[in-house]
Amino acid sequence: MELVSSHLPALQIVIPLLGGLLAALLRRGVPAFALTLAVSWIMPVISAVLLDRVLTGGPISYALGGWPPPWGIEYRVDVLNGFVLMLISTIGAVIVPFARRSVALEVGERREAWFYCMYLMCLTGLLGVTITGDAFNAFVFLEVSSLSTYVLIALGRDRRALVAAFRYLIMGTIGATFYVIGVGFLYLLTGSLNMVDMAARLAAAPPEMARAMVAALAFLTVGISLKLALFPLHSWLPGAYAYAPSWATVFLSATATKVAIYLLVRFLFSIFGIALDFRGLPIVEILLALSIAAMFIASIIAVYQNNLKRMLAYSSLAQIGYMMLGIGIGNLAGLTGGLVHLVNHAMMKAALFLALGSLFYRIGTVRLAEIAGIGRKMPLTMGAFVVAGLGIIGTPGTAGFISKWYLAVGALDRGWWILVFLLVVSSLISVLYIGRVIEMAWFRPVAIQVAEAKDPPLSMLLPLLILAAATVYFGIDTRLTAGIAAQVAEFLLGGLR
Repeated sequence: MELVSSHLPALQIVIPLLGGLLAALLRRGVPAFALTLAVSWIMPVISAVLLDRVLTGGPISYALGGWPPPWGIEYRVDVLNGFVLMLISTIGAVIVPFARRSVALEVGERREAWFYCMYLMCLTGLLGVTITGDAFNAFVFLEVSSLSTYVLIALGRDRRALVAAFRYLIMGTIGATFYVIGVGFLYLLTGSLNMVDMAARLAAAPPEMARAMVAALAFLTVGISLKLALFPLHSWLPGAYAYAPSWATVFLSATATKVAIYLLVRFLFSIFGIALDFRGLPIVEILLALSIAAMFIASIIAVYQNNLKRMLAYSSLAQIGYMMLGIGIGNLAGLTGGLVHLVNHAMMKAALFLALGSLFYRIGTVRLAEIAGIGRKMPLTMGAFVVAGLGIIGTPGTAGFISKWYLAVGALDRGWWILVFLLVVSSLISVLYIGRVIEMAWFRPVAIQVAEAKDPPLSMLLPLLILAAATVYFGIDTRLTAGIAAQVAEFLLGGLR
Protein backbone atom coordinates (compact mmCIF):
# COMPACT_ATOMS: atom_id res chain seq x y z
CA MET A 1 0.00 0.00 0.00
CA GLU A 2 2.85 2.38 0.80
CA LEU A 3 4.37 1.67 -2.63
CA VAL A 4 1.11 2.63 -4.34
CA SER A 5 0.79 5.71 -2.14
CA SER A 6 4.21 6.98 -3.18
CA HIS A 7 3.21 6.86 -6.86
CA LEU A 8 -0.12 8.68 -6.58
CA PRO A 9 1.01 11.65 -8.76
CA ALA A 10 1.79 9.26 -11.60
CA LEU A 11 -1.40 7.24 -11.05
CA GLN A 12 -3.39 10.46 -11.40
CA ILE A 13 -2.36 10.38 -15.07
CA VAL A 14 -1.78 6.69 -15.80
CA ILE A 15 -5.18 5.43 -14.65
CA PRO A 16 -7.36 7.60 -16.96
CA LEU A 17 -4.84 7.16 -19.79
CA LEU A 18 -5.03 3.37 -19.63
CA GLY A 19 -8.78 3.61 -19.07
CA GLY A 20 -9.17 5.54 -22.30
CA LEU A 21 -7.22 2.96 -24.27
CA LEU A 22 -9.24 0.10 -22.76
CA ALA A 23 -12.53 1.89 -23.45
CA ALA A 24 -11.64 2.07 -27.13
CA LEU A 25 -10.68 -1.61 -27.21
CA LEU A 26 -13.95 -2.67 -25.54
CA ARG A 27 -15.85 -1.24 -28.53
CA ARG A 28 -19.24 -1.50 -26.80
CA GLY A 29 -21.07 1.20 -24.91
CA VAL A 30 -22.10 -0.53 -21.67
CA PRO A 31 -18.70 -2.01 -20.68
CA ALA A 32 -16.94 1.19 -21.80
CA PHE A 33 -19.26 3.22 -19.59
CA ALA A 34 -18.70 0.89 -16.61
CA LEU A 35 -14.95 1.30 -17.01
CA THR A 36 -15.32 5.08 -17.36
CA LEU A 37 -17.45 5.23 -14.23
CA ALA A 38 -14.88 3.26 -12.21
CA VAL A 39 -11.98 5.41 -13.40
CA SER A 40 -13.86 8.66 -12.79
CA TRP A 41 -14.70 7.63 -9.23
CA ILE A 42 -11.09 6.72 -8.46
CA MET A 43 -9.72 10.10 -9.55
CA PRO A 44 -11.13 12.29 -6.75
CA VAL A 45 -9.85 9.83 -4.15
CA ILE A 46 -6.30 10.26 -5.44
CA SER A 47 -6.75 14.04 -5.73
CA ALA A 48 -8.10 14.29 -2.18
CA VAL A 49 -5.12 12.37 -0.77
CA LEU A 50 -2.66 14.57 -2.68
CA LEU A 51 -4.39 17.79 -1.58
CA ASP A 52 -4.46 16.66 2.04
CA ARG A 53 -0.73 15.87 1.93
CA VAL A 54 0.03 19.26 0.43
CA LEU A 55 -2.04 21.13 3.02
CA THR A 56 -0.37 19.29 5.87
CA GLY A 57 3.15 18.69 4.60
CA GLY A 58 3.91 21.11 1.78
CA PRO A 59 4.55 20.57 -1.96
CA ILE A 60 5.04 17.07 -3.38
CA SER A 61 7.72 16.42 -6.01
CA TYR A 62 7.59 13.25 -8.12
CA ALA A 63 10.44 12.59 -10.56
CA LEU A 64 9.67 10.46 -13.61
CA GLY A 65 12.06 7.82 -14.90
CA GLY A 66 14.58 8.22 -12.11
CA TRP A 67 15.85 11.53 -13.50
CA PRO A 68 15.76 14.18 -10.76
CA PRO A 69 14.44 17.65 -11.59
CA PRO A 70 15.27 19.94 -13.29
CA TRP A 71 16.85 17.49 -15.78
CA GLY A 72 13.96 15.05 -15.82
CA ILE A 73 10.21 15.61 -16.00
CA GLU A 74 8.71 16.41 -12.62
CA TYR A 75 5.13 16.11 -11.42
CA ARG A 76 4.77 18.70 -8.70
CA VAL A 77 1.73 19.22 -6.50
CA ASP A 78 1.33 22.34 -4.40
CA VAL A 79 -1.72 24.00 -2.90
CA LEU A 80 -2.61 25.69 -6.22
CA ASN A 81 -2.73 22.68 -8.51
CA GLY A 82 -3.88 20.37 -5.72
CA PHE A 83 -6.94 22.62 -5.52
CA VAL A 84 -7.52 22.40 -9.30
CA LEU A 85 -6.90 18.63 -9.45
CA MET A 86 -9.59 18.16 -6.83
CA LEU A 87 -12.00 20.34 -8.82
CA ILE A 88 -11.52 18.52 -12.15
CA SER A 89 -11.68 15.00 -10.75
CA THR A 90 -14.67 15.71 -8.50
CA ILE A 91 -16.71 17.28 -11.30
CA GLY A 92 -15.94 14.30 -13.53
CA ALA A 93 -16.98 11.83 -10.81
CA VAL A 94 -20.26 13.61 -10.05
CA ILE A 95 -21.47 14.05 -13.62
CA VAL A 96 -20.39 10.75 -15.21
CA PRO A 97 -23.55 8.76 -14.22
CA PHE A 98 -25.55 11.23 -16.35
CA ALA A 99 -23.59 10.16 -19.42
CA ARG A 100 -25.00 6.65 -19.82
CA ARG A 101 -28.44 7.57 -21.18
CA SER A 102 -27.53 10.98 -22.58
CA VAL A 103 -24.61 9.70 -24.65
CA ALA A 104 -26.58 6.67 -25.86
CA LEU A 105 -29.28 9.02 -27.18
CA GLU A 106 -27.11 11.74 -28.72
CA VAL A 107 -24.01 9.86 -29.87
CA GLY A 108 -25.42 6.45 -30.78
CA GLU A 109 -24.46 2.96 -29.71
CA ARG A 110 -21.79 2.44 -32.37
CA ARG A 111 -19.76 5.45 -31.21
CA GLU A 112 -20.32 5.27 -27.45
CA ALA A 113 -17.06 3.49 -26.65
CA TRP A 114 -15.14 5.98 -28.77
CA PHE A 115 -16.85 8.83 -26.92
CA TYR A 116 -15.82 7.45 -23.51
CA CYS A 117 -12.29 6.89 -24.80
CA MET A 118 -12.09 10.55 -25.83
CA TYR A 119 -13.51 11.70 -22.50
CA LEU A 120 -10.89 9.77 -20.55
CA MET A 121 -8.13 11.06 -22.81
CA CYS A 122 -9.42 14.59 -22.29
CA LEU A 123 -9.47 13.99 -18.53
CA THR A 124 -5.89 12.70 -18.76
CA GLY A 125 -4.80 15.83 -20.59
CA LEU A 126 -6.50 18.21 -18.16
CA LEU A 127 -5.08 16.45 -15.11
CA GLY A 128 -1.66 16.32 -16.80
CA VAL A 129 -1.59 20.06 -17.52
CA THR A 130 -2.45 20.66 -13.89
CA ILE A 131 0.02 18.31 -12.22
CA THR A 132 3.12 18.63 -14.38
CA GLY A 133 5.99 20.85 -13.30
CA ASP A 134 7.46 20.99 -16.81
CA ALA A 135 6.43 23.80 -19.18
CA PHE A 136 6.79 21.74 -22.37
CA ASN A 137 5.10 18.72 -20.80
CA ALA A 138 2.17 21.06 -20.05
CA PHE A 139 1.98 21.79 -23.80
CA VAL A 140 1.88 18.06 -24.58
CA PHE A 141 -0.96 17.46 -22.14
CA LEU A 142 -2.73 20.60 -23.37
CA GLU A 143 -2.75 19.14 -26.87
CA VAL A 144 -3.90 15.73 -25.62
CA SER A 145 -6.92 17.39 -24.02
CA SER A 146 -7.52 19.65 -27.03
CA LEU A 147 -7.39 16.86 -29.61
CA SER A 148 -9.79 14.80 -27.52
CA THR A 149 -12.08 17.80 -27.16
CA TYR A 150 -12.25 18.30 -30.92
CA VAL A 151 -13.53 14.75 -31.29
CA LEU A 152 -16.01 15.07 -28.42
CA ILE A 153 -17.51 18.16 -30.06
CA ALA A 154 -17.54 16.62 -33.54
CA LEU A 155 -19.50 13.59 -32.27
CA GLY A 156 -22.59 15.78 -31.93
CA ARG A 157 -25.37 14.77 -34.32
CA ASP A 158 -25.94 18.31 -35.59
CA ARG A 159 -23.75 18.90 -38.65
CA ARG A 160 -22.83 22.28 -37.19
CA ALA A 161 -20.84 20.35 -34.59
CA LEU A 162 -18.23 19.62 -37.27
CA VAL A 163 -17.91 23.32 -38.05
CA ALA A 164 -17.64 24.13 -34.34
CA ALA A 165 -14.94 21.47 -33.86
CA PHE A 166 -13.00 22.75 -36.88
CA ARG A 167 -13.18 26.35 -35.65
CA TYR A 168 -11.95 25.24 -32.22
CA LEU A 169 -9.15 23.28 -33.89
CA ILE A 170 -7.97 26.38 -35.78
CA MET A 171 -8.15 28.65 -32.74
CA GLY A 172 -6.62 26.01 -30.49
CA THR A 173 -3.72 25.49 -32.90
CA ILE A 174 -3.02 29.22 -32.97
CA GLY A 175 -3.10 29.30 -29.17
CA ALA A 176 -0.76 26.31 -28.94
CA THR A 177 1.66 27.98 -31.35
CA PHE A 178 1.79 31.14 -29.25
CA TYR A 179 2.32 29.00 -26.14
CA VAL A 180 5.23 27.08 -27.67
CA ILE A 181 6.90 30.29 -28.84
CA GLY A 182 6.60 31.70 -25.32
CA VAL A 183 8.08 28.55 -23.79
CA GLY A 184 10.86 28.68 -26.41
CA PHE A 185 11.74 32.21 -25.28
CA LEU A 186 11.89 31.04 -21.68
CA TYR A 187 14.09 28.09 -22.61
CA LEU A 188 16.51 30.40 -24.42
CA LEU A 189 16.62 32.67 -21.38
CA THR A 190 16.99 29.98 -18.72
CA GLY A 191 18.13 26.75 -20.39
CA SER A 192 15.44 24.92 -18.42
CA LEU A 193 11.86 23.71 -18.89
CA ASN A 194 11.21 22.87 -15.23
CA MET A 195 8.89 25.55 -13.88
CA VAL A 196 10.49 25.85 -10.45
CA ASP A 197 13.99 25.96 -11.89
CA MET A 198 12.85 28.37 -14.61
CA ALA A 199 11.43 30.76 -12.01
CA ALA A 200 14.63 30.67 -9.95
CA ARG A 201 16.79 31.42 -12.98
CA LEU A 202 14.54 34.25 -14.14
CA ALA A 203 14.68 35.79 -10.66
CA ALA A 204 18.48 35.86 -10.87
CA ALA A 205 18.56 37.13 -14.48
CA PRO A 206 20.29 40.46 -15.23
CA PRO A 207 18.07 43.54 -15.98
CA GLU A 208 18.91 43.50 -19.71
CA MET A 209 16.91 40.27 -20.05
CA ALA A 210 13.69 41.97 -18.94
CA ARG A 211 12.52 42.79 -22.48
CA ALA A 212 12.87 39.16 -23.57
CA MET A 213 10.93 38.09 -20.48
CA VAL A 214 8.13 40.50 -21.37
CA ALA A 215 8.04 39.07 -24.91
CA ALA A 216 7.74 35.55 -23.51
CA LEU A 217 5.01 36.71 -21.15
CA ALA A 218 3.09 38.28 -24.05
CA PHE A 219 3.21 35.13 -26.19
CA LEU A 220 2.17 32.90 -23.30
CA THR A 221 -0.65 35.20 -22.21
CA VAL A 222 -2.15 35.37 -25.70
CA GLY A 223 -1.75 31.62 -26.30
CA ILE A 224 -3.35 30.60 -23.02
CA SER A 225 -6.06 33.27 -23.37
CA LEU A 226 -7.13 31.61 -26.63
CA LYS A 227 -7.47 28.33 -24.76
CA LEU A 228 -9.47 29.84 -21.91
CA ALA A 229 -11.67 31.92 -24.29
CA LEU A 230 -10.89 35.31 -22.80
CA PHE A 231 -12.83 38.00 -24.67
CA PRO A 232 -12.25 38.79 -27.57
CA LEU A 233 -10.41 35.49 -28.21
CA HIS A 234 -13.57 33.51 -27.61
CA SER A 235 -15.09 32.82 -31.03
CA TRP A 236 -14.65 29.04 -30.76
CA LEU A 237 -16.57 28.62 -27.51
CA PRO A 238 -20.27 29.39 -28.27
CA GLY A 239 -20.47 26.95 -31.18
CA ALA A 240 -18.48 24.29 -29.33
CA TYR A 241 -20.81 24.37 -26.33
CA ALA A 242 -23.98 24.68 -28.38
CA TYR A 243 -23.47 21.77 -30.79
CA ALA A 244 -21.42 19.26 -28.81
CA PRO A 245 -23.30 16.34 -27.22
CA SER A 246 -24.96 17.55 -24.01
CA TRP A 247 -22.72 15.61 -21.66
CA ALA A 248 -19.55 16.78 -23.43
CA THR A 249 -20.74 20.36 -23.00
CA VAL A 250 -21.26 19.77 -19.28
CA PHE A 251 -17.76 18.40 -18.79
CA LEU A 252 -15.97 20.96 -20.95
CA SER A 253 -17.79 23.97 -19.48
CA ALA A 254 -16.92 22.86 -15.96
CA THR A 255 -13.27 21.93 -16.46
CA ALA A 256 -11.44 22.89 -19.66
CA THR A 257 -11.40 26.67 -19.32
CA LYS A 258 -10.62 26.32 -15.60
CA VAL A 259 -7.43 24.40 -16.38
CA ALA A 260 -6.36 27.06 -18.88
CA ILE A 261 -6.93 29.75 -16.24
CA TYR A 262 -4.85 27.70 -13.81
CA LEU A 263 -2.01 27.55 -16.35
CA LEU A 264 -2.11 31.32 -16.85
CA VAL A 265 -2.08 31.89 -13.09
CA ARG A 266 0.87 29.51 -12.77
CA PHE A 267 2.94 31.46 -15.27
CA LEU A 268 1.89 34.90 -14.09
CA PHE A 269 2.47 34.38 -10.38
CA SER A 270 4.81 31.42 -9.91
CA ILE A 271 7.22 32.15 -12.79
CA PHE A 272 7.04 35.72 -14.10
CA GLY A 273 5.83 37.22 -10.83
CA ILE A 274 9.09 36.24 -9.16
CA ALA A 275 11.23 37.94 -11.82
CA LEU A 276 9.13 40.91 -12.99
CA ASP A 277 7.37 43.72 -11.17
CA PHE A 278 3.89 43.75 -12.71
CA ARG A 279 3.32 47.30 -11.51
CA GLY A 280 5.55 48.54 -14.33
CA LEU A 281 3.69 46.54 -17.01
CA PRO A 282 0.28 47.19 -18.62
CA ILE A 283 -0.85 43.58 -18.19
CA VAL A 284 -3.03 44.37 -15.16
CA GLU A 285 -4.90 47.11 -17.01
CA ILE A 286 -5.33 44.87 -20.06
CA LEU A 287 -6.74 41.99 -17.99
CA LEU A 288 -9.13 44.31 -16.15
CA ALA A 289 -10.37 45.90 -19.38
CA LEU A 290 -10.93 42.57 -21.15
CA SER A 291 -12.59 41.05 -18.07
CA ILE A 292 -15.06 43.93 -17.77
CA ALA A 293 -15.77 43.76 -21.50
CA ALA A 294 -16.49 40.03 -21.19
CA MET A 295 -18.76 40.56 -18.19
CA PHE A 296 -20.95 43.03 -20.08
CA ILE A 297 -20.77 42.15 -23.77
CA ALA A 298 -21.15 38.39 -23.33
CA SER A 299 -23.99 38.82 -20.84
CA ILE A 300 -25.85 41.18 -23.18
CA ILE A 301 -25.45 38.74 -26.08
CA ALA A 302 -26.75 35.93 -23.84
CA VAL A 303 -29.97 37.86 -23.26
CA TYR A 304 -30.86 37.62 -26.97
CA GLN A 305 -30.15 33.91 -27.48
CA ASN A 306 -33.01 31.50 -28.22
CA ASN A 307 -30.84 28.37 -28.10
CA LEU A 308 -30.36 27.83 -24.37
CA LYS A 309 -27.00 26.11 -24.81
CA ARG A 310 -25.69 29.14 -26.69
CA MET A 311 -27.14 31.35 -23.98
CA LEU A 312 -25.21 29.49 -21.29
CA ALA A 313 -22.11 29.48 -23.50
CA TYR A 314 -22.13 33.29 -23.60
CA SER A 315 -22.85 33.25 -19.88
CA SER A 316 -19.66 31.21 -19.45
CA LEU A 317 -17.70 33.88 -21.31
CA ALA A 318 -19.01 36.45 -18.84
CA GLN A 319 -18.11 34.22 -15.90
CA ILE A 320 -14.59 33.79 -17.26
CA GLY A 321 -14.48 37.58 -17.07
CA TYR A 322 -15.18 37.40 -13.33
CA MET A 323 -12.39 34.88 -12.80
CA MET A 324 -9.91 36.98 -14.75
CA LEU A 325 -11.10 40.08 -12.91
CA GLY A 326 -9.87 38.55 -9.66
CA ILE A 327 -6.46 37.98 -11.23
CA GLY A 328 -6.41 41.57 -12.46
CA ILE A 329 -7.34 42.96 -9.03
CA GLY A 330 -4.38 41.02 -7.73
CA ASN A 331 -4.76 41.42 -3.96
CA LEU A 332 -5.65 38.71 -1.44
CA ALA A 333 -9.44 39.17 -1.53
CA GLY A 334 -9.63 39.72 -5.28
CA LEU A 335 -7.47 36.72 -6.15
CA THR A 336 -9.41 34.59 -3.67
CA GLY A 337 -12.63 35.62 -5.42
CA GLY A 338 -11.26 34.72 -8.84
CA LEU A 339 -9.97 31.36 -7.64
CA VAL A 340 -13.07 30.37 -5.68
CA HIS A 341 -15.13 31.21 -8.75
CA LEU A 342 -13.28 28.44 -10.57
CA VAL A 343 -15.03 26.01 -8.24
CA ASN A 344 -18.33 27.80 -7.88
CA HIS A 345 -18.80 28.36 -11.60
CA ALA A 346 -17.88 24.74 -12.35
CA MET A 347 -20.65 23.54 -10.03
CA MET A 348 -23.27 26.02 -11.19
CA LYS A 349 -22.63 25.82 -14.91
CA ALA A 350 -22.42 22.01 -14.83
CA ALA A 351 -25.83 21.96 -13.12
CA LEU A 352 -27.32 24.32 -15.71
CA PHE A 353 -26.02 22.30 -18.65
CA LEU A 354 -27.15 19.04 -16.99
CA ALA A 355 -30.63 20.52 -16.77
CA LEU A 356 -30.53 21.34 -20.49
CA GLY A 357 -29.27 17.83 -21.20
CA SER A 358 -32.27 16.49 -19.31
CA LEU A 359 -34.60 18.70 -21.35
CA PHE A 360 -33.07 17.45 -24.58
CA TYR A 361 -33.37 13.85 -23.37
CA ARG A 362 -37.09 14.26 -22.72
CA ILE A 363 -38.33 16.68 -25.42
CA GLY A 364 -35.52 16.78 -27.99
CA THR A 365 -34.99 20.54 -27.93
CA VAL A 366 -33.37 23.30 -25.87
CA ARG A 367 -34.90 26.25 -27.71
CA LEU A 368 -36.49 28.80 -25.41
CA ALA A 369 -39.68 29.15 -27.44
CA GLU A 370 -40.34 25.40 -27.21
CA ILE A 371 -40.12 24.82 -23.45
CA ALA A 372 -43.20 26.75 -22.30
CA GLY A 373 -44.56 25.27 -19.07
CA ILE A 374 -41.79 22.67 -18.77
CA GLY A 375 -41.29 23.57 -15.11
CA ARG A 376 -44.64 22.03 -14.20
CA LYS A 377 -43.78 18.84 -16.09
CA MET A 378 -40.13 18.52 -14.97
CA PRO A 379 -40.21 20.27 -11.57
CA LEU A 380 -37.05 18.76 -10.10
CA THR A 381 -35.01 19.44 -13.22
CA MET A 382 -36.15 23.02 -13.60
CA GLY A 383 -36.03 23.61 -9.86
CA ALA A 384 -32.34 22.69 -9.94
CA PHE A 385 -31.94 25.00 -12.95
CA VAL A 386 -33.44 27.86 -10.95
CA VAL A 387 -31.08 27.24 -8.00
CA ALA A 388 -28.00 27.14 -10.22
CA GLY A 389 -29.27 30.16 -12.16
CA LEU A 390 -29.60 32.13 -8.93
CA GLY A 391 -26.00 31.17 -8.23
CA ILE A 392 -24.89 32.56 -11.59
CA ILE A 393 -26.69 35.81 -10.76
CA GLY A 394 -24.91 35.95 -7.41
CA THR A 395 -27.93 35.74 -5.13
CA PRO A 396 -27.07 35.71 -1.39
CA GLY A 397 -27.11 32.17 -0.03
CA THR A 398 -25.56 30.70 -3.17
CA ALA A 399 -21.95 29.97 -4.10
CA GLY A 400 -21.99 32.66 -6.78
CA PHE A 401 -22.55 35.35 -4.14
CA ILE A 402 -19.39 34.29 -2.31
CA SER A 403 -17.27 34.76 -5.44
CA LYS A 404 -18.66 38.21 -6.15
CA TRP A 405 -18.37 39.23 -2.50
CA TYR A 406 -14.65 38.52 -2.49
CA LEU A 407 -14.22 40.33 -5.81
CA ALA A 408 -16.06 43.36 -4.42
CA VAL A 409 -13.97 43.36 -1.26
CA GLY A 410 -10.81 43.13 -3.34
CA ALA A 411 -11.93 46.06 -5.48
CA LEU A 412 -12.77 48.12 -2.40
CA ASP A 413 -9.35 47.34 -0.91
CA ARG A 414 -7.89 48.88 -4.06
CA GLY A 415 -10.20 51.87 -3.76
CA TRP A 416 -11.94 50.94 -7.03
CA TRP A 417 -15.55 51.81 -6.18
CA ILE A 418 -16.49 51.95 -9.85
CA LEU A 419 -15.50 48.29 -10.22
CA VAL A 420 -17.95 47.30 -7.47
CA PHE A 421 -20.68 49.19 -9.32
CA LEU A 422 -19.80 47.34 -12.55
CA LEU A 423 -19.95 44.00 -10.71
CA VAL A 424 -23.48 44.77 -9.53
CA VAL A 425 -24.68 46.00 -12.94
CA SER A 426 -23.24 43.00 -14.79
CA SER A 427 -24.96 40.69 -12.30
CA LEU A 428 -28.25 42.42 -13.01
CA ILE A 429 -27.85 41.63 -16.71
CA SER A 430 -27.62 37.94 -15.84
CA VAL A 431 -31.02 38.31 -14.14
CA LEU A 432 -32.45 39.01 -17.60
CA TYR A 433 -31.28 35.86 -19.37
CA ILE A 434 -31.86 33.53 -16.42
CA GLY A 435 -35.20 35.23 -15.80
CA ARG A 436 -36.31 34.64 -19.40
CA VAL A 437 -35.91 30.89 -18.92
CA ILE A 438 -37.66 30.88 -15.53
CA GLU A 439 -40.57 32.90 -16.91
CA MET A 440 -40.98 30.62 -19.92
CA ALA A 441 -40.63 27.39 -17.93
CA TRP A 442 -42.85 28.22 -14.97
CA PHE A 443 -45.26 31.00 -15.90
CA ARG A 444 -46.37 30.13 -19.44
CA PRO A 445 -49.13 27.64 -20.38
CA VAL A 446 -47.83 24.14 -21.03
CA ALA A 447 -46.89 23.74 -24.69
CA ILE A 448 -48.11 20.72 -26.65
CA GLN A 449 -44.58 19.39 -27.25
CA VAL A 450 -43.85 19.22 -23.50
CA ALA A 451 -47.22 17.85 -22.37
CA GLU A 452 -45.87 14.32 -21.89
CA ALA A 453 -42.50 15.33 -20.45
CA LYS A 454 -41.32 14.25 -17.01
CA ASP A 455 -38.15 14.38 -14.97
CA PRO A 456 -35.33 12.16 -16.29
CA PRO A 457 -34.29 8.85 -14.72
CA LEU A 458 -32.52 8.91 -11.36
CA SER A 459 -29.06 8.32 -12.89
CA MET A 460 -29.47 11.62 -14.74
CA LEU A 461 -31.37 13.50 -12.07
CA LEU A 462 -29.10 12.71 -9.12
CA PRO A 463 -25.94 14.46 -10.44
CA LEU A 464 -28.06 17.53 -11.22
CA LEU A 465 -29.56 17.62 -7.72
CA ILE A 466 -26.15 17.11 -6.10
CA LEU A 467 -24.67 20.08 -7.95
CA ALA A 468 -27.71 22.26 -7.21
CA ALA A 469 -27.45 21.35 -3.53
CA ALA A 470 -23.72 22.10 -3.60
CA THR A 471 -24.50 25.54 -5.06
CA VAL A 472 -26.47 26.32 -1.90
CA TYR A 473 -24.21 24.50 0.55
CA PHE A 474 -21.04 26.25 -0.58
CA GLY A 475 -22.88 29.54 -0.45
CA ILE A 476 -23.28 29.00 3.29
CA ASP A 477 -20.26 26.93 4.37
CA THR A 478 -17.23 28.30 2.52
CA ARG A 479 -14.45 26.62 4.50
CA LEU A 480 -13.67 24.04 1.82
CA THR A 481 -13.90 26.37 -1.19
CA ALA A 482 -13.10 29.95 -0.19
CA GLY A 483 -10.92 28.72 2.66
CA ILE A 484 -8.57 26.78 0.40
CA ALA A 485 -8.78 29.47 -2.30
CA ALA A 486 -7.59 32.03 0.26
CA GLN A 487 -4.63 29.78 1.10
CA VAL A 488 -3.84 29.47 -2.60
CA ALA A 489 -4.04 33.26 -3.07
CA GLU A 490 -1.75 33.84 -0.09
CA PHE A 491 0.71 31.30 -1.49
CA LEU A 492 0.74 32.98 -4.91
CA LEU A 493 1.02 36.55 -3.61
CA GLY A 494 3.75 35.59 -1.14
CA GLY A 495 6.14 34.79 -3.98
CA LEU A 496 5.70 38.01 -5.97
CA ARG A 497 8.59 40.35 -6.46
